[in-house]
Amino acid sequence: MKELKKIIVICGHYGSGKTTFAMNLAVNMKKEGRDITLADMDIVNPYFRSSDYTAFLEAAGIKVIAPAFAGTNLDTPVILPDVYSVFESKGYVIIDAGGDDAGATVLGQFFRNMKDREYDMLYVINKYRSLISDPEDAAQILRQIEYACRLKATYIVNNSHLKSLSTLDTVRDSLDYADRTSKLLGLPIFCTTIPREIYDNNISYCSLGEKTLITDDLYPIETYVRTPWGS
Repeated sequence: MKELKKIIVICGHYGSGKTTFAMNLAVNMKKEGRDITLADMDIVNPYFRSSDYTAFLEAAGIKVIAPAFAGTNLDTPVILPDVYSVFESKGYVIIDAGGDDAGATVLGQFFRNMKDREYDMLYVINKYRSLISDPEDAAQILRQIEYACRLKATYIVNNSHLKSLSTLDTVRDSLDYADRTSKLLGLPIFCTTIPREIYDNNISYCSLGEKTLITDDLYPIETYVRTPWGS
C-alpha cells in the first residue's frame, strides 16, 4: 500500500462510499500504531457522517472532531477551534469531506491552512452509483470538487460496490471503469476496495478474466456505515 501524507482528504460523490472508506482507513492506520484524528467535514449529508460513529471510533483510539451542528438543518454550522487544530497535529489527519462541490466548499474554508502543507486527496468513485457511473461524469465531478475546495486530488479509490449484493464479479467488472477514470484524470489508483467477507472467501482467487488482481492491490473494508433504511 502506498504511503500517504500526514493530511489525508477523502472526497467523492454522494453515495460513493467515502465515509465508509475514511473510517476503514482510520481504523487500519490506527492498528498500524499511528496517531489518527478523523475530522468530519460533511455538514451537508444528514445520513452518512463519520461523526455519527464517534463512540466506535474513539473506542478504537481515534480522535474525532466535527463542526458544531453538523448534519442539522441549520444554515451556518459553527467551525469549532478544534477543527482548525487538526492542521497542527503531529499525527495523521483524515478529513471526511462533504460530497460533491457543495460539501467541498466547506473544506475550502481551510485552504489557507493546507496550501503550504503536504497532503493527499483521495477521490472515491463507484461505478454503480448514478451520476458517476461513466468515467467522463466521474471526472467532471472531481473537477467540480477541486474547484470548490481549491485543492487537487492525488489518488483515486475504486470503491465500486452494490452494497449487500456485491460479489467478486462486482469488483472485477469495475476495473476497466476505474482505469479509464484514472487515465482521464491523470491520477493513479490508490486501491480497489473489496468487502471483507468476499475477500476472505476468495483470498486465493487472483485471476479475474483478463484482469489479474494482485492481493496487495485490494483493500478489504468492513461495512461500518449502515443506511437508515437497511443495506
